[in-house]
Amino acid sequence: MASGISRISIGILLLAAATGTARADFSDGKMPDGVYHCEVYLLGMFLNLGDITIKGNVYSGPVTFGTAQQGYNYQMDANGVISWLGPLGGYTAGGNALSLTQATLDGQSAPSFDIIMKQPDGAFTASTCTRGAGQ
Repeated sequence: MASGISRISIGILLLAAATGTARADFSDGKMPDGVYHCEVYLLGMFLNLGDITIKGNVYSGPVTFGTAQQGYNYQMDANGVISWLGPLGGYTAGGNALSLTQATLDGQSAPSFDIIMKQPDGAFTASTCTRGAGQ
């Protein structure tokens, strides 16, 4: 009986440790550094929306060709919600507005974030930005 209880206790501790590790990245308040390729799935194909480069708490882009002109700060809360503290290319131009950006850091796949954009006509579009392999 004591052996069964200790196995359960160890299992709970391992689960708590794994959960704590997954949340540790969010508690840092930043995404892992790298170049995040942004795409949207529209009309049966993926469309390139450019690359966003993140280093520390600074982002630049999205950029489709060339390099970004300037970097801006961003913030990420403990739940992985990102607040961009500057413009975000087409996501914030032409009457578009950001609705939500949610990070995904699960440790088993590349870090990514989903950007939900509200268009001038009221429709919403979602895109995914994923850090390139090998970064």
